[in-house]
Amino acid sequence: MAPPDLVDILRYIGREEPLSGTVRAFPGLTREDLSRLLETAAGRLAALPPEPVPASRPPEPPALSEVPQSLKLFSDGAARGNPGPAGAGAVLMDTEGRVVARLGRFLGVQTNNYAEYMGLLLGLKHALSLGVKQLEVAADSELLIRQLQGRYQVKSPTLRPLYEEAVALLKQFPRVKLAHVPREKNKAADEMSNRAIDERM
Repeated sequence: MAPPDLVDILRYIGREEPLSGTVRAFPGLTREDLSRLLETAAGRLAALPPEPVPASRPPEPPALSEVPQSLKLFSDGAARGNPGPAGAGAVLMDTEGRVVARLGRFLGVQTNNYAEYMGLLLGLKHALSLGVKQLEVAADSELLIRQLQGRYQVKSPTLRPLYEEAVALLKQFPRVKLAHVPREKNKAADEMSNRAIDERM
């Protein structure tokens, strides 16, 4: 059976996302066509019969309605070549260390710092969509964390709009904590950023 949050996500995309890139890629296809397609897919997923769950299978991430209001966001970015093939990764966990969401996105050819910011934005947007109120952000990029704390200036014209978007998103959480962590404590997000490159997620 599809996780409940996947059905909700499909319906959210169909209702809220512009989908302009897909419309451009398929001449004759309209935004309304895509919305109906996503709604149909969501309905079919919701109607699938339950699958037997093996005893060794890890627990499913909680449904949207069960997501706690306090989460920890691990974010990372990877670029092979800097610039080179790049990916953004983010993992949301609850206070007990259980994974709520794993996110990854292939970015094409970008720098490592660009990928770091995109990993953060990916996680922030998902946390907001879940209704999270308290968020702890952990990243192994000292530059990213220090810039968000106002301790480093953002001199790069490429990073500036990403920084401004991140600051605007962070302000939407009632409580936020920013933490620079060693790379070995950010393995889950690092794995997602590299998967994004390998699998063109």
